[in-house]
Amino acid sequence: MEGYARGAIRIDLTPGKIEKSQLSEEFCHNWIGGYGFITKILWDECPAGCDPLGPDNPFIVATGPFPGTIIPTSSKYCVGAKSPLTRRIGFGISSGSIGAQMARAGINLLILKGKAPEPSFIFVDDDNVQIIPCKDTLWDKDAWTIEEEIRNMFSDPRIAVMATGQAGQRMGYMACITNDRNRQVGRTGMGAVMGSKNICAIAFRGTKPITVAKPKEFMVKAKELIKIANGKETIKYRDLGTPVNVMAFNEIGCLPTKNFQTGYWDKADLISGETMKEKWVVRKAACSQCPIACDHLCSTDGVSGKAHPKWPGVISSVDYESIYALGSVCLVDDFAAIIKAIELCDRYCIDTMSGGVTVGYAMEAYEKGFLTKKMLGDNPVYKNGLRWGDGEAMVQLVEDICLQTTEAGKILAKGTREAAKFFGKNEKGNAKDFSMEIKGLAIPGYELKALSTAAAGFAVSLRGCCHLRNGSYSLDIKKKYNRNSWDKENERAKDLYKGDLEMALIDSYIVCKFTRGIYKNVQEQAEVFEMVTGLPTDDKFLYKRAAAIMNLGKLFNIRECLIEGVEPITEDELPKRCYEEGNLDGPTKGWKIDREGHLRLIKAYYKAHGWDERGFPKKSKLAELGITDYAEKIKGVQWSE
Repeated sequence: MEGYARGAIRIDLTPGKIEKSQLSEEFCHNWIGGYGFITKILWDECPAGCDPLGPDNPFIVATGPFPGTIIPTSSKYCVGAKSPLTRRIGFGISSGSIGAQMARAGINLLILKGKAPEPSFIFVDDDNVQIIPCKDTLWDKDAWTIEEEIRNMFSDPRIAVMATGQAGQRMGYMACITNDRNRQVGRTGMGAVMGSKNICAIAFRGTKPITVAKPKEFMVKAKELIKIANGKETIKYRDLGTPVNVMAFNEIGCLPTKNFQTGYWDKADLISGETMKEKWVVRKAACSQCPIACDHLCSTDGVSGKAHPKWPGVISSVDYESIYALGSVCLVDDFAAIIKAIELCDRYCIDTMSGGVTVGYAMEAYEKGFLTKKMLGDNPVYKNGLRWGDGEAMVQLVEDICLQTTEAGKILAKGTREAAKFFGKNEKGNAKDFSMEIKGLAIPGYELKALSTAAAGFAVSLRGCCHLRNGSYSLDIKKKYNRNSWDKENERAKDLYKGDLEMALIDSYIVCKFTRGIYKNVQEQAEVFEMVTGLPTDDKFLYKRAAAIMNLGKLFNIRECLIEGVEPITEDELPKRCYEEGNLDGPTKGWKIDREGHLRLIKAYYKAHGWDERGFPKKSKLAELGITDYAEKIKGVQWSE
């Protein structure tokens, strides 16, 4: 078997014990990599009901067979653990140099358990693995500084560093991991788990060769894919990048605005991709092995280079998901403020999506009297409190959340679900009613009241509300279905099910979802997989393994729900605002989600997966996938036939 580096490193940080092993061919073939590896390891090694920030929660770094090869967008890695934000399966994916350096160091899998006795970082230098104390050198520094100082420490700019800054070190639930300055393992709070283990960084340096099973066929195919990746399928990512979505979504009324109170904003053009390109973009960049270069670097000084009066010389990587969260959700039209807020998120390490939506939530909480001026502290930037559209206050609150320096920062650092529990009720209502999350994870950049299929697709995501699990938004935006109705539930459900499996495969190989259009189908992906690994593979095998990954992840969530006394189906519901408050204006004015229609679609989705009406896999599905014995370990469940 080629492609896979196959090396696995297990570190029990409490005694500092390091063990090395080789992954079996069967394990690699069955669980593919990335998301698949993490799902399997979490089920096997994460104790039921464990504290996500406790020593027993495994922190897992995984790749697939492709990093280090020339397959387009293949230098990716995945991080997983039980999420502190959702308390369910958690994982995130990043691009950059980590995946390739892991492969060259002979590593596919790194698992951390326990907690280091003092702040430390880990250095994997080919076969040499070190746990290096850093209390007086790196701890309490931001991720950009940590990355630079580790490279300087070993006098090698090639070293790949994944780091969590102060937000992760202080275990804020939304904390992310940054590598290569502008790339993040963003969602589900993986930086907090890293910080809980007293680890601020993991660095990799590898010099081993990368081999593939069928080099001649592979080179021909890889060059073909690179050419397609440079063509029309990805042109929008090269030109405006994902910020092209701002105006496109605003025009159809699905741009999240004012904490998801509506899907349209009359100032959207001020934060659009077109405006960004004209006034703010100073450079484009690409990740390792990527021909697309979707990364748009923006400066607060703008294209003119004139120093910004408050935030001079700040440069950050700006994408749509950061713009909607820190822009329209907060009614902030000051693009320089958005650039600065992104920089703080990337340096200190919080997910811009969850972070921005939390700021929008805080603005509404302030308006309704839940969040007080006293909680904000005595910083003069809050002289007018926390009002919609105040870019300077938004930037300051991001910093307060990252560093947890104020009462408000500490409350909000756990995300909107936990903040809502803290605020409770007052004369204006329940703070939970405008907490825009599902399973604790903030809603991505799609106003779900305007997208009925996406509302279901996002809701059923195993890691919490997510647009990347089944591509459901495209079914509405491309008009395959009426986005303001809940008809054809069986057809929609089958599309969601197929999307689930295909996205699970992409996240297990791992390649970027921007290139999913360059492959004709899963059979072509199977051919590339076989060229790299030499393992006989076809689309039927891959679809079945994707279903096994999905079902095992579902079992993990069911297990955790039942321990907490939660009915799993309730976690696939939407925030109250989606059902009861129509959009305020724009093309989707008055639209809201029909609760019964949503539930019908959810149950049709369960049926498409081979699950019962509770969302529990049936015995026949478990037997088909060979995972019956996993389900039997969940006590007290009567599995349907």
